[in-house]
Amino acid sequence: MIPSRYLGNSGLKISELTYGNWITHGSQVENDAAAACVRAALDVGITSFDTADAYANTKAEQVLGDALKGERRESLEIFTKVYWTTGPGGPNDSGLSRKHIIESINGSLTRLQTDYVDLYQAHRFDTETPLEETMQAFADVVRQGKALYIGVSEWTADQIRTGAVMAKDLGFQLISSQPQYSMLWRVIEAEVVPASKEVGISQIVWSPVAQGVLTGKYKPGQAPPPGSRATDENGGANFIASLLSNDELLTRVQKLAPIAAELDLTMAQLAVAWVLQNDNVAAALIGASRPEQVRENAKAAGVTIPGELMARIDDVLGDAVESDPGMTAKRAPVKRPT
Repeated sequence: MIPSRYLGNSGLKISELTYGNWITHGSQVENDAAAACVRAALDVGITSFDTADAYANTKAEQVLGDALKGERRESLEIFTKVYWTTGPGGPNDSGLSRKHIIESINGSLTRLQTDYVDLYQAHRFDTETPLEETMQAFADVVRQGKALYIGVSEWTADQIRTGAVMAKDLGFQLISSQPQYSMLWRVIEAEVVPASKEVGISQIVWSPVAQGVLTGKYKPGQAPPPGSRATDENGGANFIASLLSNDELLTRVQKLAPIAAELDLTMAQLAVAWVLQNDNVAAALIGASRPEQVRENAKAAGVTIPGELMARIDDVLGDAVESDPGMTAKRAPVKRPT
């Protein structure tokens, strides 16, 4: 079974591997294959499932709801998010206004076929809506029983601190942050993680395998393998292009193979296990297009990487690692998408 960890300063436990369906469900993967991946996740002991209303413009939520239908609801932790554009992209079809939050939670619950979600997350910070309005809407969603807990995604340390104080004043708490985090992308370590610890938040991290780069399947100077994410123009290729253009980085990644072998892990399993060594990380998000990927990723759960091997990983990757804490703000949207 997959070990569980507490999420933030709350009593909620989630599986330290959480199944996420960004990019894949409703777009890259046929519904039957998506359902098979969800079944594989359940079979290995994953109880937590993460999606968002914007994934495949609401289709991913529907696929997940269908796949989980018939499961005991109390045995699952279902997460979704709000911020990015849904529907036809009208002026109120994105952001964290009261209007969009209330309409979005109702739509998400319908598609997920549930009366509530365990965690409702602000998918980004909305610079165009007063934070007071956003947090009041989240407070009402919690009081109405439509979400049990509230989290954020890709917020800066200052935004997390301010939001946490405001939430407490309104009678609820922020318990989670969902940032990108991997051996190669460590921008949360200097500021976001310390701020999160201060206010009782833990991380649910996405892209622990760096969009597949840390699997080692992308070799320097070689074309991407057929059928890999880097060859998929429907959603994957654009996310990974900048990493694949860096031969030095790809060369360094290949040198992680002996470290993975020492732990009897694949390189992908090593990458997932690595993020779970951070004591502020409650879960690593894993996605899949095939059930066997889920079963393989599950072997990263419960792994302890000795300190000397953690140090060797740092030495191998060297300056290929991005650690600038300013990258969270730099990559944030300056206004709502339209």
